[in-house]
Amino acid sequence: MRLDWLDTAGVELALLRLDLVDEQVSGNKWFKLAPYLRQAADLGLRGLISLGGAHSNHLHALAAAGARFGFETVGLLRGLEQDTPTVRDLRAFGMHLHWLGYAGYRERHAPGFWAPWQERYPHLLPVDEGGGGLPGAQGCAGLVGQLRVQLAALGWDDYHQLWVAAGSGTTLAGLVIGENGAHEVVGAMAVPSGHGVEGQIPRLLHAAGRANAGYRLIDASRGGFARLDAQLARFMAGFQADSGVPLEPLYTGKLLLALHDDVQAGRVPRGSRIVAVHSGGLQGVRALQTRLDELFRLCRMG
Repeated sequence: MRLDWLDTAGVELALLRLDLVDEQVSGNKWFKLAPYLRQAADLGLRGLISLGGAHSNHLHALAAAGARFGFETVGLLRGLEQDTPTVRDLRAFGMHLHWLGYAGYRERHAPGFWAPWQERYPHLLPVDEGGGGLPGAQGCAGLVGQLRVQLAALGWDDYHQLWVAAGSGTTLAGLVIGENGAHEVVGAMAVPSGHGVEGQIPRLLHAAGRANAGYRLIDASRGGFARLDAQLARFMAGFQADSGVPLEPLYTGKLLLALHDDVQAGRVPRGSRIVAVHSGGLQGVRALQTRLDELFRLCRMG
């Protein structure tokens, strides 16, 4: 990436473009889903049942994969029934939807939550929200090898840090497993501190037999998950215009703004080579584009 703020600071940045993996089964979601699909096949099951919201990238990727490869999918959704571009896609892909309400969705971590759903759908494999869990993390560990084989094309022999957005922490934990201490992984949290990321990563690393080390977390949430503001809208518009790389505001947009702020504050040493993961999720922009456009107009007026 050739951007003025990187050149001024003497920092090099490469993006791992998971948004280009597939138009529908996009970004990091395929890597988290693949181990569960193998597990379901090994058990002789016919598909997957999982959870998410009305804009969920995870459910969107799961439903798209089910439609393409011919397996059954069921989605358990947060809140009351609503119509969004994502929900319309889920139905078009053939996913069967159940709306749990807000109180019902909060019970997703409770013991026995899955029991009635497994009784109703005994032929489906339950998968945690966002494709979380150790299999999902292990699926993301292979991304480290994929990015390393591409370094030579950049003229790089190594890099210093690996940056990734953290929603559940599953992808981050997978990258820590894949790095095995070779490089620090920086997790830009898309949710505020105290929303589970800090506890989830050590649990996943312990389950993988790894030490709780090799990463650090920074708060990139800007006050809340899906919280948008004028500075974020302005940064995204400028980044997209200068680079030609599309962003979304929940994960990769906030990740790159957090990196920008660290670079400008001098917290990234001159001469550093950074790899950042573009985790896809561009389908979710559809419901937020009007708000982003409004914020950007306010920036220009101000």
